[in-house]
Amino acid sequence: MRYSYQAIDNQKQEVSGILTADTEREAFRQLGRRGLTPLSLSALGKKSSRRKAGKPKQRDILIVLHELATLLESSVALIDAVESLANSSHHPFVTQTFSDMASQLRQGTAFSVALRECPLKLPWYMTQLVEAGELTGQVAMALRDGVAQMEYEARVANEMRNAMIYPVILILSGVAAVLMIFTIVVPRFAGILKNRTDDIPLLAKFVLNTGMFFNTHFEWIAGVVMVLAIITAYLFSQPILRAKFKDVSAKLPLFGVWIIESETARWAAMMSTLLENRVSLLGALELASEGVKLPSLNARLKQVSKAVKAGTSLSQALQENDALTATGHNLIRAGERAGKLPRMLRSLAKLLEESGQVRMKRFLLLIEPAAILVIGGVIGVIITGVILAITSVNQINF
Repeated sequence: MRYSYQAIDNQKQEVSGILTADTEREAFRQLGRRGLTPLSLSALGKKSSRRKAGKPKQRDILIVLHELATLLESSVALIDAVESLANSSHHPFVTQTFSDMASQLRQGTAFSVALRECPLKLPWYMTQLVEAGELTGQVAMALRDGVAQMEYEARVANEMRNAMIYPVILILSGVAAVLMIFTIVVPRFAGILKNRTDDIPLLAKFVLNTGMFFNTHFEWIAGVVMVLAIITAYLFSQPILRAKFKDVSAKLPLFGVWIIESETARWAAMMSTLLENRVSLLGALELASEGVKLPSLNARLKQVSKAVKAGTSLSQALQENDALTATGHNLIRAGERAGKLPRMLRSLAKLLEESGQVRMKRFLLLIEPAAILVIGGVIGVIITGVILAITSVNQINF
């Protein structure tokens, strides 16, 4: 429970703050041990404070987990580290969550269980790593590895998001320019030439008629576009449909290889992290495959798990199911022979990540000029149609 207090210190100065205690009496005792004379003490409601504060961002959660790992690495007791973060100046939702976790830990609940039940949006592997760390006595290292994996995934997602900003802006600007020409510019010329459309070229007729159609039915067109956008957003919000779309995209020549390498890099990094934290090979295979969102690759990795469970080596199972590239198979085979499988998996993840970045840059180098050419070509056709209409009418007048 969290309490807000106002008190007088030894220098007769009024101070205020927030503390965590099981009962109000315990809160008064804590103030007394600090040398404070309480003036007022009020309990903070859990639900109201969370609702008022709102949900924390992913970056806020990463920072507080990073601090927790640092405290544990500095030999601070787990309960003390959690209570310290509960009394910190982080996001109110986060501090309240850690306050609840501290209460659970004092009641004998395992940290992995408290972490699994907390309302923070943590990735599925975090509790698995912490549970493995509890079994091996390496909670700090497991937590640090989990934070590193979260930062890796956030960095990859941020890089992909930033890389697509310019192409999206370019495409939207081009579409807006074409619509503006069709709805504003072309109808003006169509109005001037409405009595002479029989004598103008076919391209000019098409451009003028299209412009008039857009101008006359603009509200209907805008409504249809909005409905299609809403339907598309809804479909992409469905995990199954999104996975199928990703699977279809993975079959494209350049973009597909980029997706496959990104998913494989995430799997290899997760496998390395799990094995380094003493998770069994079968357990690591099952857990790591949960993070693969590409259905075709996920199906192959599940077959790999079955083959390993039947006694096949990991490298042979991966090669038989064509789950990795030739380089990946060689690295895994070398790691098994040398007893350095986690290190080889980490190297494979880094290699695939770098390769994915190169392919992403190559993809962007192609999509940007392609978008410019398409948009420029459409605008050029429109302008050509308008010019043909004007010149043909002038020729008729002469």
